[in-house]
Amino acid sequence: MYTTEEQRRLFDLSKKLLAEPESTDAAGIKNLRDVILYHEWRYYAQNNPVVSDYEYDMLYKRLQAIEAAHPELITPESPTQRVGSDLTEDFALVEHLTPMLSLDNSYDAADLAGFDERIKNYLGLSADLEIEYCVEPKFDGGTIALVYENDQLVRAATRGNGALGDDITPNIRTLRSVPLRAEFSKFGIVKAELRGEAIIRKDIFVKMNEQRAADELTLFANPRNAATGGLRTKDPSETASRRIEAFIYQVGFAVDASGNNVLPTFKTHDSLIELLGNLGFKIPQHAPTSGGLGERKVCPDIADVAIFCNDWQNKREQYAYEIDGMVVKANSLELQQRAGSTAHHPRWAIAYKFKAKQATTKLLNVEFQVGKVGSITPVAKLEPVALAGVTVSSVSLHNEDFIRNKDLRLGDTVLVERAGDVIPYIVKPMEELRDGSEREIVFPTLCPVCKSELVRAEDEAAWRCENPDCEAQLIQRMIHHVSKNAMDIDGFGESQIERFYRLGWLHNIADIYRLDYEAIAQLEGFGEKSATNLKKAIEKAKQNPIYRLLHSLSIHHLGIKAGKILAAEIQNIWELKDWNEERFRQIKDIGPVLTHNVIRFFQNEKNVELLRQMELLGVNFNQTEADRKKQVSADAPLAGKTILFTGTLTKMGRKEAAAKAEDAGAKNISAVSGNLNYLVVGEDAGSKLKKATALGTVTILTEDEFLALVGS
Repeated sequence: MYTTEEQRRLFDLSKKLLAEPESTDAAGIKNLRDVILYHEWRYYAQNNPVVSDYEYDMLYKRLQAIEAAHPELITPESPTQRVGSDLTEDFALVEHLTPMLSLDNSYDAADLAGFDERIKNYLGLSADLEIEYCVEPKFDGGTIALVYENDQLVRAATRGNGALGDDITPNIRTLRSVPLRAEFSKFGIVKAELRGEAIIRKDIFVKMNEQRAADELTLFANPRNAATGGLRTKDPSETASRRIEAFIYQVGFAVDASGNNVLPTFKTHDSLIELLGNLGFKIPQHAPTSGGLGERKVCPDIADVAIFCNDWQNKREQYAYEIDGMVVKANSLELQQRAGSTAHHPRWAIAYKFKAKQATTKLLNVEFQVGKVGSITPVAKLEPVALAGVTVSSVSLHNEDFIRNKDLRLGDTVLVERAGDVIPYIVKPMEELRDGSEREIVFPTLCPVCKSELVRAEDEAAWRCENPDCEAQLIQRMIHHVSKNAMDIDGFGESQIERFYRLGWLHNIADIYRLDYEAIAQLEGFGEKSATNLKKAIEKAKQNPIYRLLHSLSIHHLGIKAGKILAAEIQNIWELKDWNEERFRQIKDIGPVLTHNVIRFFQNEKNVELLRQMELLGVNFNQTEADRKKQVSADAPLAGKTILFTGTLTKMGRKEAAAKAEDAGAKNISAVSGNLNYLVVGEDAGSKLKKATALGTVTILTEDEFLALVGS
């Protein structure tokens, strides 16, 4: 759209206008509008601004002031005219210049090969002939149709039913990525209809929801909903506030002054999209010349299409916008015309659909599980639903606050998400689908296993069973003890622990070291070899470094990193029994919560007796010099990183979150600075989030992203 020389001129002019007011004559107003339009193009279409937001605002406000003082100078294409002053009462229905058809779908390489074969069969082409395809993202937003006549944007509409759509012209004029004027006339085009997608960038969507939470408004479920809702708002200024962008990916109609179709004069779809980019529209870009995957690619054959689509499926989470697939189009416009369309979809295009990240299903029941330290975790039991390549039937609801804040009820239809192929998460209930049969989820006051009264500490989100003899806790502590991150007893997993417990062979973790291997060899599914291998694994575990033993004891908040820190300070496990708070305070990175938990553990005579039994059974309690020299594990998920929490966390208390971060190798710090690696953002985040965003070097995580990162 702008040559290098034009961009340089407009940049220099903008700096001049910022330094001194421009005259209010016709030339001065044109200069001001030109630089504002240029900066909008840089920011919204290119994602590469060359002035600050503040500088842009100063130029924009100056134009507003001049036009307010001289309304006779206002023109329809002025940047200030994107937002109308009157509210839209109703949306008129308008007819699209050509029907907006749906796309046929594909889900794997075999489907794509079938699509390629169908085109060749329909056109009578040889099976050996390779068709060239153009592939671009399938944006997950609201489809729009833009009509330009004599280079001016004259109409914008939603897709509607494909033949008719809602006239949303005032709202679309607020999108700064949509040019109000485009020089189609240079190419002999007098009237054109373009197709595109209105979307919201993911980081902007997160900030939007943070603000809505602060304003106590209902959160948007996803960027698509926020964008499509913004297109249909009755107030164009509300559309503008959502910072919606539009990618244009198709020219559906183009005629010259005589009404003749001019599309056949262009050879390929790819060249036509490139033309739109040159006219100032936001388009899917080719891979940069220096390398990279790129958004849009011309593929020589369907096999290359499949590779490109699969690559994008693997990287979709890193992309700035939500996409739910790729669109594959025959690149030749002549071939497109020959192939034509069915009543439903064009024969020359197909959507390659990614595995769904969100789906709706029924919340059937909630089970309350007891963890190794007594934490009560509600787990939603769902009607099984396919999500991002797996079938989901259970989802953690974290704690009572999570249930209450989302107002979840038994029988609800819920929106479930598995973003980034991590832990499934309930986004929200679909309240509009409730029929009155839904029931409140009642959080228990007694442990669901041992019936002890539950307790909730002031600084924690979880309710806990404090009965150390609770059967569920005993089993979970043994499962944790043998796990890979603890004593790492190979071949000894959850099912074996539960089986041996039912047989009466295991009552506590000491019993793991006095198993009867001859009896184990007689069990169905074991045999002598399996029993021998288990014995070898347990004997090997006895010699583990004492930091593993410390971590394996299920002392609340004592993770691998804390175990290593404590182990480096002692010669023998028993030394910790005699430590007081003052001794713990001498150790960097050991906080008061962990100190209290360790002291409390050693004050319990049952725990002391358990350790005595383990020592007599040959479990190593001594620190070796080799172990002392080992550093905190370099493969811990947050090893060597700094972290800070801000806002209100809904799934755990602040101290619990800090402990999880330490367990994962991170160091908690108290302020945002250039030394900060991660900022975890809860509800009502304030100045820390703004400062971290301004720095540009801090990775911003939601609470769920943090939990996924630390494997919790």
